[in-house]
Amino acid sequence: MTVPPSEATEPDAVLEDPYVGGDADDEPEERTQEARAAQRELFAHTPGFILGPTASFGGSLVGGAQHGVSGGQVTGDVFLGGKTEIHHHGPAAQAHVSGEIPSERQDALAEVFVEGPAFAEALERLREERVLVLSGSHAGGRYAAARMLLHRLGVPAVHALPAETTPSALPAQLTQPGGYVLRGLPLSRNRPLRDTHLYAARDQLKKAGAHLVVTVEKSPFLLGVTPVVWEPPSAQDVVRALVVSRRKGDADALLGLAPVREFLARGHHRPAEAAEFAEALAAYDGSPEALARLRDFGQTAVEKQCRDWLGDPATDLREKAFLISLAVFDHAPYVLAAELADKLFVHFQRLQNPDQPPSIPVFGPDASERLDFARADGELLEEQTDWGPVPQFSTRFREERTPRVLLTEVWTNHPSARPALVAWLKELARDGRPVVRTRAAAATALLALADLPSAVALLIDGWAVSRSFGPRVTAANTLTLAQLLNAPAVLRLLTQWCTDAHWARRWTAIRALGLLTPLRPDLAGPALTALAARARADTSSVAEANNLVESTALLLSVGARRGEMLSELVRLLYLDTSAVRALALNAFVRACDNAEENALVDWYADTGMYEADSARDLATLWRTALGDRVHTRQALNALRTWVLVAQYRPDTARALELLLPALVVTAADRDRLAHELRTMRAEDGFSRPALADHLLAVLHPAPATS
Repeated sequence: MTVPPSEATEPDAVLEDPYVGGDADDEPEERTQEARAAQRELFAHTPGFILGPTASFGGSLVGGAQHGVSGGQVTGDVFLGGKTEIHHHGPAAQAHVSGEIPSERQDALAEVFVEGPAFAEALERLREERVLVLSGSHAGGRYAAARMLLHRLGVPAVHALPAETTPSALPAQLTQPGGYVLRGLPLSRNRPLRDTHLYAARDQLKKAGAHLVVTVEKSPFLLGVTPVVWEPPSAQDVVRALVVSRRKGDADALLGLAPVREFLARGHHRPAEAAEFAEALAAYDGSPEALARLRDFGQTAVEKQCRDWLGDPATDLREKAFLISLAVFDHAPYVLAAELADKLFVHFQRLQNPDQPPSIPVFGPDASERLDFARADGELLEEQTDWGPVPQFSTRFREERTPRVLLTEVWTNHPSARPALVAWLKELARDGRPVVRTRAAAATALLALADLPSAVALLIDGWAVSRSFGPRVTAANTLTLAQLLNAPAVLRLLTQWCTDAHWARRWTAIRALGLLTPLRPDLAGPALTALAARARADTSSVAEANNLVESTALLLSVGARRGEMLSELVRLLYLDTSAVRALALNAFVRACDNAEENALVDWYADTGMYEADSARDLATLWRTALGDRVHTRQALNALRTWVLVAQYRPDTARALELLLPALVVTAADRDRLAHELRTMRAEDGFSRPALADHLLAVLHPAPATS
């Protein structure tokens, strides 16, 4: 799996760090906070399609098989319909381009049709005015409603007009008695629907003894026209009506099945989707296979929806780019998805028309229209920034699994789009915004799940061998998230890269293992074995040695199972090489010298001090670091950090009271700690922490009086 190394030489230090200001020479090595900052960035911006819609990197979800996805399998129900608008409440049928709609189809639809809230108003206006414009969201059932409005009027026949009919050409089409439906009339700035068009149509309808219903999506190009806004009936009503029609006596029992309750609980299904599910339910025969088909209905539907979106030639290329961008930036600000969608659109144009300069319309469709077509919702949420919360209009797909399916579909079933997608993801990885870089890594991880060799060759390896810090972090993030998705062979790739001939691949693998293990403690053994193996190797690179320490320290930076990491580090102390021992002690001390929220000191006060094995292992590491001449000063600095934290947390002060006596084995141990407490300075650099005197008393208790 390893890509052959390039001829790049190993530098003595990390170059061109986009996370830190200044020139490369000003930052010759990574610093501790940079590794933790990169980790926080990954944790903060990883999308739900990696860990599941309710997942997070903190709390109970850190550890074991807690993730919302595994093995590339998607479970549960997803319910989306097709791109083709077949708005019916009866059997799925082919839409007629023009001509009379067969009466038997009208009768079949009437048998199961459910009125929406605006149906009565629409029927009354149609009866009085003869012409009605029915406006509503995409796939909202307007066509079925239009046919039923005419059916309820009792017209002798219903004719479907061709979609190519222009507003000015309407009167010429209305020559026979009965009803007419013009479905999905496309409107634009250059072709609006005006009230004068409807006046002319009404005059002709009166002459012919006919009625007309025009369905349109929500549009600003209805000039002087007052449409009836169509609101579809509930999915529950649609499903019940069709099942009662088909199964009558046992309908209630069918509606009580668990997959049906789960389907209806989602609450965002359009009429056509509900009708398709109802047909599947009406065919239920009680067999395990039939029950499985009901459970799998959603996955099949979402796959079909994504195929239709990408494969339909009638869908504008810009909107396809928007769908893909929205998948990458699900649960993110709309402006971010829209802005970066246009960048992808440019890449698509260059790919499709290389001889023409790409162009982007300055003004495009309304956000609500785009989101409605994408089956997504938007709401104003507060986004956390370095300057505090700010309001952002954020978007999300109504079906949470759509991003995974859509990105997999474009990568595996549309290989011609790969060059544009690859160029776009590379562009995102260079973006200055953390959320953009992280989403690029997450999307690439999903592509690696579908096709690891291509993802490595086209994206990951190029980032991994970069001399710049940022792309290597993106590669490490990608491999970390790919392993969380259980992409095949990723762990083996990381192990191989730890000893790769190219310094940057080694750096990337080491960092990825550091990021990965807190999230997957079951991999602590293999990860530390790989890190220790690299530590045993002879390396003169200060940057690589520092990266080993940083990545190993990350293992103690997050998660509820840090006690297992401590145990693994204690195990490394007793290996027979000084390099491995030094790695364990350096990593432990750096992890301790951290006062950020949820750092190791917080975990120890909250959890570790109450776990006998963890308390013993932590004391062992502290004693060893304090007693090792190379690490004594660093360890004492870390102890100062713990004392300063304990000033503001009584539970941490109590933990230190219990820890300090466990660090004393000899008189030299006691003298070393006492000297540090006497000479310790607070944050201002002058005064002594008040807690230091109390801890001195713990070390030197007063003699008991008789």
